[in-house]
Amino acid sequence: MRFSSTDYEGVSDEEVLRESRVNPDVFAVIVGRYEDAFLRKAKSILFSQEDAEEVVQDTFTRIYVYADRYKAQEGASFSSWGYAILTRLAFTRYKKLAKGRARTAPLEPETFERLPDLSDFRDELVVKDEVLVALSRIPETARKVLSLQFLEGKTQEEIAQSEGSSVSAVKTRVHRAKKLFKDALDKTS
Repeated sequence: MRFSSTDYEGVSDEEVLRESRVNPDVFAVIVGRYEDAFLRKAKSILFSQEDAEEVVQDTFTRIYVYADRYKAQEGASFSSWGYAILTRLAFTRYKKLAKGRARTAPLEPETFERLPDLSDFRDELVVKDEVLVALSRIPETARKVLSLQFLEGKTQEEIAQSEGSSVSAVKTRVHRAKKLFKDALDKTS
């Protein structure tokens, strides 16, 4: 059954809240009474319609969930309790948004134009990834000789000396390793 504000005209907020605990549809009366005012207050704190709407929704949720905690006090009305919840939630959200703004800054078009083109960097990463995959697919001895010559920049003479073999043997190993690497790279692509 739908209720309108006229069904509860003249009924206090406290009574409507109490009745909404038994019949949740009645809570729409509270929402109808305070939604516009809560939105104005939240927007005055947050300066964003979207953020204000979220805070107001959270406020109504908390009012409903914690309705049993509401105690009428002299000099304080239901609306002051509702506004206290609203402002606490709005200021908490404001602080969270302010922290986010402190970590980021809007990018000016001139700054954006000066940024390097990252497509070359991305392409380079793809190539490096393919090379690493291909290297992992060839035997350890072939991978070692290619790494020494092409990644560490050692000459074939230096490799021969460190491996205790002849330069011609290293040349043969490099030639075979390059062929294995090419085959592995073709399978990767």
